[in-house]
Amino acid sequence: MLRFQRGDVVAFGQLVDRYQGALYNFALRFVRSGPAAEDILQEVLLRVVQNASEFKHEARFSTWIYSIARNLCIDHLRKLSLRNHDSFEQPRCDDGRSHAEQTADPHPSASAERSAIASELRKVITRAIEALPDDQREVFLLRELANLPFKEIAKLTDTPENTVKSRMRYALERLQEALREFDDTSIPASGRVKDP
Repeated sequence: MLRFQRGDVVAFGQLVDRYQGALYNFALRFVRSGPAAEDILQEVLLRVVQNASEFKHEARFSTWIYSIARNLCIDHLRKLSLRNHDSFEQPRCDDGRSHAEQTADPHPSASAERSAIASELRKVITRAIEALPDDQREVFLLRELANLPFKEIAKLTDTPENTVKSRMRYALERLQEALREFDDTSIPASGRVKDP
């Protein structure tokens, strides 16, 4: 970022290469719409260019850029709050696939059963993340997708660090419960380990 602030255009390309995939995934999980996530990503990059001179190196660049992305996601969701919109699982693409299916592994395993279980697991995880309360989902996404430390998430969300950690703990507990339910329903009865 220092190099970009000094006029090095190549440095901006390196920032884009480093952050665009993670920012897109963050926005996609936050707003649950591929086209909206792409628009948000473009707006984030535009704002980095427009506000480069305002970036102070007191905070980490990743915190700053995810703060921009988070605010744009929240703005987007506020605009949609009065409208009905489709879920992440509903088809939104020209080919009829959902975004969850688009993010599935394009090279399925040779084992059809393993592939089916993996596909179902992705759906369960996606639904479980979407079902999290907004404050827990936000912390989970910032921690797991943006890889931000709790201290930075606390600053970004203007929340005490202990509260951020509690939200993460509750989110993980909910996700673990969803995975336990998946495990109980996905493994055939003949393959389950019996309690002594």
